[in-house]
Amino acid sequence: MSAPALDTAAWASPWRRYSPGDKVLLSLGLVISALVLPPWPASGLVTAIALGLILGPGRVPPHLLLRAARGPAAFIVLGTVSIAITWRTSGFGPTVTSESLTAAASTLSHAVAGTSAVLLLAATTPMTDLLSWARRRGVPEAVVDVAGLTYRLLFVLLESVSAVRSAQTARLGYTSRRATLRSASGLAAATLTRAFDRARRLETGLAGRGFEGVMRTVGEQQSSSRSFELWTFASLALVVAVSLGVA
Repeated sequence: MSAPALDTAAWASPWRRYSPGDKVLLSLGLVISALVLPPWPASGLVTAIALGLILGPGRVPPHLLLRAARGPAAFIVLGTVSIAITWRTSGFGPTVTSESLTAAASTLSHAVAGTSAVLLLAATTPMTDLLSWARRRGVPEAVVDVAGLTYRLLFVLLESVSAVRSAQTARLGYTSRRATLRSASGLAAATLTRAFDRARRLETGLAGRGFEGVMRTVGEQQSSSRSFELWTFASLALVVAVSLGVA
């Protein structure tokens, strides 16, 4: 899923009317619950709550959610496989043990639950709202500005990838395996070159406009919802109670 699509989903979400602080509290609470509580049933409960809120009240289309989860899912699968497969102390070659499978399953459940909780925040809160909220909460201006510039550069990078790949496809750059490998290496080189050039132009433009180290963003200031906060604490308390009760 591209950053514009995720950002568009956040802007269109009905949950945008809630304060970013309330949603940060909910997402952070779910992440902590997924990390510190036993994998079963805490991770399952956290995943169910997060996905239910994303697809339900958040009204994020399922296909957008699946596209957004592809990147994190790849890292989760690679990490899980590397934990499940171990090397024998006697002899050579990979092996799978009950201990490694247990550790892999635990890591998988924690990772899926934590990722779902983070996606809940990302899919319902635009970045400009988060930056404005962070600035109001006293986060150093330098940190907020670096986060904002990094987010903008993601759009530059994605645009560069799309433009270069479209040009390669038009020139039949992916018709064979050899052509695909050659095009992939060219895509990486051209994308980095274009991205650095666009970043330099962005820096020049900011300097020409008298940039002095503070980038203000225009956004609505949503007030905290007492009912949302109460629902958040009740949900987290339920997850903790059920998890510790089962454990």
